[in-house]
Amino acid sequence: MAGSYEDRDGKIWLDGKLVEWRDAQVHILTHAMHYASSVFEGERAYNGKIFKSREHSERLLTSGKLIDFDIPYSVDEIEAAKQAALEANSLTDAYVRAVAWRGAGQDMGVASLRNPVRMAVAVWSWGNYYGDAKMKGAKLDIAKWRRPDPATAPSQAKAAGLYMIATMSKHAAEAKGCSDAMMFDYRGYIAEATGANIFFVKDGEVHTPTPDAFLNGITRQTVIDMLKQKGITVHERHIMPEELEGFEQCWLTGTAAEVTPVGQIGDYTFEVGALARDMVDSYEKLVRS
Repeated sequence: MAGSYEDRDGKIWLDGKLVEWRDAQVHILTHAMHYASSVFEGERAYNGKIFKSREHSERLLTSGKLIDFDIPYSVDEIEAAKQAALEANSLTDAYVRAVAWRGAGQDMGVASLRNPVRMAVAVWSWGNYYGDAKMKGAKLDIAKWRRPDPATAPSQAKAAGLYMIATMSKHAAEAKGCSDAMMFDYRGYIAEATGANIFFVKDGEVHTPTPDAFLNGITRQTVIDMLKQKGITVHERHIMPEELEGFEQCWLTGTAAEVTPVGQIGDYTFEVGALARDMVDSYEKLVRS
């Protein structure tokens, strides 16, 4: 599938029914467009089955509550909506985007309690998020923007507003010929990439930032469990920028990124080594099992 995302063939599940892709529209005064009152999930289907689908549906509901709205569908109803969208578009290997937001209604200001909460599910074919980086390793910039204090924004919500600085950071990275950017948190610790969690390897052990100021990704949790099952020690801790020089390998994790090795962050280089390659292969086998 190519071209503009607004002009495609297919169906989108919108507010309880399947509609033509081009007819899945919202009003210009939709609250989410003006005040970022939106949450979403990114998921992948492999061989017709969405990986960890219920966990994603549960997190969508949690994210809504964290930014102060209730999504008017149960986990089972969201599961059925995602499956209906896959089947309506005849896709078995696909990216799945579930999104919920405050729509247009009686309120058009910061407060929006009288506006309806709407939901949609769109699915499409999507290859490797970082292109050929799975073979040679992604190149990352270091972002100037930092993940905020959890007292400033609800860091455990997968909320649209939290991605504003991610978008700016990724644009700046791409302008430098990089695939993505690594972000620090408000304290100066290493946090994550713009849409993926990050892991490092040193002396056969794995180190990954504590997710206390950014989203604790479902893929992140999956990869930690996989590493522990392999008998590999995993340290979840605060990581200082100066430690980058001592790490041997690095990779990113996320639904879109899956497991993607990193070859460079700023001036620091990393080997696309045996453990990184093993995690790429092991994750691919797991999601298709």
